[in-house]
Formats: sequence, structure tokens, C-alpha cells
Amino acid sequence: MLSQTQIPEVLGRAAYDPAGDKIGTVGQVYVDEHSGEPRWVTIRTGLFGTKESFVPVDRAELSGDQLRVPVSKEMVKDAPRVELDHERLPDDEAVELYRYYNLPYEQGRMAELDRKKSRSKTPLEANGRRAPAGKPGKRPDATEMTAHEERLRVGTEEMESGRVRLRKYVVTETVETTVPVRHEEVRVEREPVRPGERGADLDGEIFVEEEAEVVLHAERPVIDKETVATERVRLNKSTREEQQTVGGRVRKERIDVDGDEQQQPRRR
Repeated sequence: MLSQTQIPEVLGRAAYDPAGDKIGTVGQVYVDEHSGEPRWVTIRTGLFGTKESFVPVDRAELSGDQLRVPVSKEMVKDAPRVELDHERLPDDEAVELYRYYNLPYEQGRMAELDRKKSRSKTPLEANGRRAPAGKPGKRPDATEMTAHEERLRVGTEEMESGRVRLRKYVVTETVETTVPVRHEEVRVEREPVRPGERGADLDGEIFVEEEAEVVLHAERPVIDKETVATERVRLNKSTREEQQTVGGRVRKERIDVDGDEQQQPRRR
């Protein structure tokens, strides 16, 4: 359990559950109204720490720069929501937190709270008060108020934005080209024999049947295929930085002075 002297040290520390999972950051410490001992801490959760949940400090330990709490991360996220705009933790809301975390709470104390609530029109605020930073266990002065404000904590987280794959597939297409081819043809030439010329065949037998043959040749297209490399494709990943504007609503506390301002110190 935390001590009074550890209150300033625990503020802003990272909080972890028994399994070692980070829950969030410690925001405030609530101490016992009478003894000044720490009872609760609030832990900021969410992407930008916009939510605060109450967590009991019973069996909590401060180890280095980490606060180890005895409840799980999921249990903290589902804890009852309690308004943080008052200095003291109302008893009825404290009882709800004790029941949620299954912590022992005196039956006589609960019965007393029920009787007081039935007679009072205002909420009870005796269970715990917020500890001033740097002053553990000290009761706040009745003439002093502390103003608080919320500030945006902007960070970044890495997420998957898309995937690019290289996929090779086969397509079939028809390719046409023109190639010159040659072929031989027979041309018949006839010419008369002049008087006095002897034919080349007169030296042999005449009036005999005979044949002569000429072989013709032609070219035809021949198709052959070869595989060649035509292109190489690579995927290279690069990082480009750009500016994005984010915003959110924050609350601020203001303190006004009622009465004769000449007798009151002015707010700075």
C-alpha cells in the first residue's frame, strides 16, 4: 500500500496490472479524510488519456517508475464512472467502488451512511479527499482553492493503412507479323524455228513420245518461340511525414471571488 510520502512520487507514473499490461497514467491521489493515508488513485486511460478511472491502492506498490495495482486492466476500464470536479469523494460513490472491486467495507459504516443519506439533502463527502500535489496528508486550508484545467496530450500510434502485393499471371494473345516468302513458277516460252535451223532434237529419233519434268520450289513461314526477360518489378517502402490537425474539448476551472473585492486578494 502507498504511504503519504509516496504521493508526490506516484503522480504521472505509468500504472500496470498484475499481468504486466499497461493500464494508463496516474492522474490524482485521494487520501483518507482523517488519517491522510492514500485510498484511491485515478488512472487516465484511452488513446489520449481522456478517461480517468478510480483504482484502490490497497496492495499497490511503487516499483521504480511504475505503479503496480492489484486489479486487471479490463476491470479498471469497466469501473464505475465518478465525477472528478469535486475535492472529496462522495461516500455513496465510494461504496459503489468498494462493491465493484469486491473490497471489504464495514457493514456498520454502510448502515450509518444509509441513515445519514435519508436525513440529509446534500451528498456525503467524508470518505476521501483529493491529495494536493506535493503535500501528502495535509488538510486543505478553508480559504484556499486550487484551479485545474485539462490539457490535450497528442501522440501517434502505428496502424496498418494498406497492403501491396506483386502477383504474376499468364495471358495469351495473338501476334501477327509479315514475312517475305519465295516460290518458283513455270513460264512456258514458245518461239518459231527459222528456216534452215535444225532443232536440237533432230539428232535423235523423231516422232517419239517423251516427257520432261521441272521441279518447283517454294518457301513457307516457320514459327518458333523463345522466352526472354522483358521487365523487373520491385516494391520499395518509404516513409513520408505530413501534418494533420487534431483537436478536442478540454475543461478549465475558474475561481471567482464573492464579496468586497477590496478586502480580497485579486485573482492573477
